[in-house]
Amino acid sequence: MARHLITSALPYINGIKHLGNMVGSMLPADVYSRYLRQRGHDVLYICATDEHGTPAELAAKEQGLPVADFCAQAHDAQKAVYDGFALAFDYFGRSSSPQNVEITQHFARKLNENGFIEERAIRQVYSPADGRFLPDRYVEGTCPHCGYDKARGDQCENCTRVLDPTDLINPRSAISGSTDLEVRETKHLFLLQSKLQREVMEWVARHDGVWPHLASSIAHKWLTEGLHDRAITRDLDWGVPVPADTWPELAAEGKVFYVWFDAPIEYLGATKEWSDQDPANRDWKSWWYDVDTDVRYTQFMAKDNVPFHTVMFPATELGIREPWKKVDFVKAFNWLTYYGGKFSTSQKRGVFTDQALEILPADYWRYFLIANAPESDDSSFTWEHFTATVNKDLADTLGNFVNRVLSFSKKRFGEEVPAGAEPGEAEARLGEQIAELLAEYEQHMEALQFRKAAAALRALWSAGNSYLEEKAPWLEIKTDKDGAALTLRTAMNLIHLYAVVSEPFIPTTAAAMRRAFSLKDDTATWVSADEAKSLDAVPAGTPFTVPPVLFAKLTDEDLEAYKERFGGESE
Repeated sequence: MARHLITSALPYINGIKHLGNMVGSMLPADVYSRYLRQRGHDVLYICATDEHGTPAELAAKEQGLPVADFCAQAHDAQKAVYDGFALAFDYFGRSSSPQNVEITQHFARKLNENGFIEERAIRQVYSPADGRFLPDRYVEGTCPHCGYDKARGDQCENCTRVLDPTDLINPRSAISGSTDLEVRETKHLFLLQSKLQREVMEWVARHDGVWPHLASSIAHKWLTEGLHDRAITRDLDWGVPVPADTWPELAAEGKVFYVWFDAPIEYLGATKEWSDQDPANRDWKSWWYDVDTDVRYTQFMAKDNVPFHTVMFPATELGIREPWKKVDFVKAFNWLTYYGGKFSTSQKRGVFTDQALEILPADYWRYFLIANAPESDDSSFTWEHFTATVNKDLADTLGNFVNRVLSFSKKRFGEEVPAGAEPGEAEARLGEQIAELLAEYEQHMEALQFRKAAAALRALWSAGNSYLEEKAPWLEIKTDKDGAALTLRTAMNLIHLYAVVSEPFIPTTAAAMRRAFSLKDDTATWVSADEAKSLDAVPAGTPFTVPPVLFAKLTDEDLEAYKERFGGESE
């Protein structure tokens, strides 16, 4: 079986993420990782918190904490939410780790040796009161376009215009509030991406027709506009230090690498963190170094991260002139909107992942988000759509099927799977249908078409309901008890099949369905076509229990309560 390296975009450290962030990277990566593991592949799923940059320092300042303490606490808080969503990372690291410092500095040295880094003097805002140069976000003032008085030097949050610190009216330091600001000359390191343009274009072109259109189109747009040399250092207290053995003057000034440079390297850094926990049995370089034909690397991200992962980080990897693994497949997503408007972390608009888990268990959210993933275009979250999906697909189609089969069988045949008659024509047709639907589900999962995979999974669940309605064991038992027993035994085998193949989408519920049957050797990780046709994994005589209600139906009162708490109209 193949080796699969999977990464999802690193969630930024300053706060719990919203549902759009979840469905745009980590959740689909988890679904795909779980599926591949079930199919017998060797999988390594790596993620981490992205901890450097001015927003981290500003968030720490707002909370009155040292930035290192703030990031440690925020990392643990985010990890707790992801555990709540049952995200099965092999490792969830931190970009502030010593491993990332080591690898980032190595990359910078190699780029410098190969002539792709240059030291340049630029003019930057300086605050005498703070005794330091101020990065863009450390300068606040009034937006010259809309008059918003809390605009920052990189962008106005109110009107979204991109700004330069010198554009602001009445600029002030975000640290001290001082308005005594100057523009002084300072030196920074620049990555000469312009010299790597041709190589990046050729590399991207090799993936035309392989990557989804969204990822390819964004990459080509950036390349058409031309790669520009970009500063890779900043004047911050928190970040990967510029190595003194290569740039002693800049190191003495306390320069650190810009977050966009070190964050993608943390994929390697987090893998080394994972490896260093058990070095006798884990080799991080076996996943990353000189492995082009051995490892298939898939990245998951929302469209705003695509340029960094398809153009800018590949430029870094190409410039190093070492055989580090580059991404094979980029699964990019559009936006999940909230009633047609943007989710907003800063404005607290929409549903955030910790709030979601307060309301309902993770599987409700996992299924809805993947079934409505913004793949080909943006998709909108509304409470009406969420409620309808939960009630129809989860509560009625799957949950009700499980409950009525097991409850009716227990009532009429006791707490063991009944034997009954031999399978007949209806069971043969059902087996063929299940095998076909399972093949369709597998095809969509292999192609990373999540909405289509969810539709195929839903069709599998619906097939069981159609079979039950056709056979009607509640009527059949009046005239043919053995026939009714056969129907229920077949339906119980469907429940077990659903437990196995639904695990990537709804892992907690799948486990509960599987535990309903006391099978001695239930080691199945997947279901073959022949097994789907025969539907005999749970033999007669197997003890079973009726699990609690798998999915509660949501009421009109629930819907109104959710809308009252979170809002139900675009703003």
